[in-house]
Amino acid sequence: MMKMLTIGLNVFREAIRDRILYNLLFFAMMMIACAALLSTLTVGERTKIIIDIGMASINFFGVLIAIFLGISLVSKEIDKRTIYTILSKPVSRPQFLLGKYLGLSITLLVNTIIMTGVFSVTLWYVGERFSANIFMPIGMIYLELMVMTAVGLFFSTFTTVTSSAIFTIAVYVIGHLSGDLREMAKRVPEVSKIILDFIYYLLPNLENFNFKGYASYMNSVPYPLLGFSMLYGIIYIFFLLGFSILIFNSREFK
Repeated sequence: MMKMLTIGLNVFREAIRDRILYNLLFFAMMMIACAALLSTLTVGERTKIIIDIGMASINFFGVLIAIFLGISLVSKEIDKRTIYTILSKPVSRPQFLLGKYLGLSITLLVNTIIMTGVFSVTLWYVGERFSANIFMPIGMIYLELMVMTAVGLFFSTFTTVTSSAIFTIAVYVIGHLSGDLREMAKRVPEVSKIILDFIYYLLPNLENFNFKGYASYMNSVPYPLLGFSMLYGIIYIFFLLGFSILIFNSREFK
């Protein structure tokens, strides 16, 4: 465990020195702050508009950070050939991979907290009421980011950086269209239906983590629904990391 934590903290230190991280974080905070300005241009439901834009910014920029940092976790070590030095030490491949995942999860947690802080200050600045019911949907956004990090890590174990980025973005887009895929499967021939159903069950249904509607109206998330989504996310992460370890263990580094 200590070895994974050491690797994770090293990933976190590298991430906070990455220029792209600060660029994305800056734009995220700007978008959240601009939500207050945009809300003044509308009539009614000012709080809802600020919350919608703020949470969408946390989600969107969080996913960008997860993808662009996650896809390079393994490939960067291979390209720089530092993988040989790391694996020559008393560090197993699963420990190396899980440490990388832990480090990026910590990075995403810190960034999510910072963006949530800016979001809270924005609501306070415009004199809007802040509710604790907002925190749970943000927590589910973070769980979605952890799933996407696991997806990016999975692809990075056997493809190039470019391919990993394309595949991970595709999973994110399709993951939010899972419901549409299911509906489409009902209206196509049997062969196409089997393919669409396979994609539906194989890829993560990211709408399971979307509770922004509850936050917009300051409603609490039902606990059964929340528990199902959390269990779904944890299980999906578990299997993704398991397959990533299997693939990484079978790779030959020349």
